[in-house]
Amino acid sequence: MGDLAADRLPTAVDVCRGVSRLLVRGGVAPLAEVSLGCGRRADIMGIDGQGRLTIVEIKVSLADLRGDRKWPAYLDYCDRFFWAVPAGFPLALFDTADFAPERCGLIVADRFDAEELRPAPWVVLNAARRKVETLRFARRAAHRIAGMLDPEGLQPVDD
Repeated sequence: MGDLAADRLPTAVDVCRGVSRLLVRGGVAPLAEVSLGCGRRADIMGIDGQGRLTIVEIKVSLADLRGDRKWPAYLDYCDRFFWAVPAGFPLALFDTADFAPERCGLIVADRFDAEELRPAPWVVLNAARRKVETLRFARRAAHRIAGMLDPEGLQPVDD
């Protein structure tokens, strides 16, 4: 029997870890599973030193990608948007109009690292929306740190 660790398929957690490392190297502070004002949840949201917001949507299967009809709503909550997939994922799909290649970057990742294959253009977010989403991001990050410091304490509700 082969090594199970070597045979296992990449998961969204693996891709998230690799993408997060890439973002950090690029000066972006990432946070996974971030609720947005529209009620959706971004797989990764990051903020850079200029206050610009990046959202990364992770896909590890074709069924997940083809079934996702909610992703266009994310574009109104960030300054740039990326798709992130594991190595071996069929990348040609992301060049079709259905996945807005003119607006969306593309990242390939594993649990150790990631590579930006196509940059995402910066599209300036509405100032009022930026303020709300930046505050939501900061509160979420602070709540997570508080939960790590006091795991038995009351967990704050999601913003």
